[in-house]
Amino acid sequence: MESLETELERARELDTDELADAIESIGFECTRCGACCKGYTDADGDAEPHTATVFPDEVRKLDGATSEDYDWRDVARPMPYGLSENANGELEGETFEWALQTDACGDCTFYEEDEKGMGACAVHENRPLICRTYPFSVVLGGTAQPMGEAVDEEGMVRAHECEGLGRDISRTDAERLAAAVKARAVREITEAMGVHDNYAPTDRASGEVVVHDSEGAKRPDGTPR
Repeated sequence: MESLETELERARELDTDELADAIESIGFECTRCGACCKGYTDADGDAEPHTATVFPDEVRKLDGATSEDYDWRDVARPMPYGLSENANGELEGETFEWALQTDACGDCTFYEEDEKGMGACAVHENRPLICRTYPFSVVLGGTAQPMGEAVDEEGMVRAHECEGLGRDISRTDAERLAAAVKARAVREITEAMGVHDNYAPTDRASGEVVVHDSEGAKRPDGTPR
């Protein structure tokens, strides 16, 4: 398995022209279907909320970009993986990173739909990198499980399920998307390195949730623990 330092070096050396070539070869245009912003039903018929990683600085950016009186918990929630319900029905446990907050339907809290069912993002200009790059990602080494279908011959560029794939994309848009894909790859690895460097086990009270991100251990409201 490659080290995070090795993956970071590879991420920084990604050629955006080559990434753009791969994206252009399959093509993409957002159809505003909203599938990547909404909750879904899994194979067992259970409702699953939208879960997209958002980093601490992105949470603060989204908080500042909204016209409403938002706080951290309106923008982000603890990543659910690693959490469980105790006997009192309270979530508890330790988890890593944050997910975009969801509404009662399990959709991203910033997702909107017009009267024709066309989806839109209320914070589109400030949306996180994971949203800017969907449905594309890159696989750099052995520290992450490859997901999606390979787009290029090397299998590095991946395309996730999306009805917008296969549509014409201009070279300018492909290059813009490629730059975001590279930025996301670098950001994910630097964040993982920060989490690793700042992680320390915690003594939790019953019903307590602790979130570990690159800035250290936090409470669900984003304040340092």
